[in-house]
Amino acid sequence: MPQQPLKPSRLWGRRIAWLVGIWAASIAVLAIAAYLLKLLMNLAGMTTGHS
Repeated sequence: MPQQPLKPSRLWGRRIAWLVGIWAASIAVLAIAAYLLKLLMNLAGMTTGHS
């Protein structure tokens, strides 16, 4: 049974939701990668010199 075509406004909202979701996921992955790099650098003794 064929599906009904989505209304343009609903399709636009879905596209924006995907865009925001992908953007938020990329920011989260970047934050995790930065934290892991900082952790590895601290374990290797590479510190910034702050007390």
